[in-house]
Amino acid sequence: MKGKTCILIGAGLDCGKRRRGCSMGPEAYRVAGLATTLANLDWSVEDRGDVPGPKAPQPSASGQVHARAETAEWTLLLADAARKAMPDGFPIFMGGDHALSLGTVSGVADHAAGQGRPLFVLWLDAHPDIHNPDTTASGNLHGTPIGYVTGQAGFDGFPLVANPVPPQNICFIGLRSVDGPERAAIQAAGMRAIDMRQIDERGIAAPLAEFIEQVRAAKGMLHLSLDVDFLDPSIAPAVGTTVPGGATFREAHLTMEMLHDSGLVTSLDLVELNPFLDERGRTASLMVDLTASLFGRRVFDRPTRSYS
Repeated sequence: MKGKTCILIGAGLDCGKRRRGCSMGPEAYRVAGLATTLANLDWSVEDRGDVPGPKAPQPSASGQVHARAETAEWTLLLADAARKAMPDGFPIFMGGDHALSLGTVSGVADHAAGQGRPLFVLWLDAHPDIHNPDTTASGNLHGTPIGYVTGQAGFDGFPLVANPVPPQNICFIGLRSVDGPERAAIQAAGMRAIDMRQIDERGIAAPLAEFIEQVRAAKGMLHLSLDVDFLDPSIAPAVGTTVPGGATFREAHLTMEMLHDSGLVTSLDLVELNPFLDERGRTASLMVDLTASLFGRRVFDRPTRSYS
């Protein structure tokens, strides 16, 4: 993995959907000890504070695109933050809802292009988030980042994507809530899409190893976007988009351990944590533990916690 400096960047974006609470995510990660955890793994940690983006407006009517202008502003700010952080170390973008990835992924893609290397994206999520503002039925822009970074039309008012991520460089793992148009778009574009049935049948290690090998063969950089709803809500309840049947504790840690072993991950999103919905910090602590596995801690080294 890149360097030995982690750069923490708070992104309290809460514009991507109507249910509020993700703006508290960055502070929850700090309280859960993310910086200390990384420092204990011999990483230098630089906390650059929170990006000063706009607050979410009052909810719009159902079906209308919600907070379009505010999300576009966040996208501009976060892309700039990503471009500035990438040369200095390994940025961790502490969200915030998944709309933050419109900015983080596009900024990382610009950096990768400047290095003459392809960018790959691993999307750990129950949803593929491949809509654009013209196709989203909900009007929630946290369902559009992949559409944006791959260069789809419909993002009027957003910054131009200078370096779109090729669809074949994207891999979804953990899918279990995909609508018909999203399924068609994924298949037409040739993206890797590993749903929970495939994980049930093959396990999570085999398809992940195949994608890792694709990245390695291309000498690519790998951006990891980890949504809380990748995990089963029984172990990670603090998310507004719970979908039953998600990744187990062991599947999630195995994924992070394999990614650490690959040495290919160069940037990370932690998204959709809503502390208002958490149970005494349970989900925030699990997300910090998963990040620790990505940065080299084995699961048997993790501290034992009591939630009683």
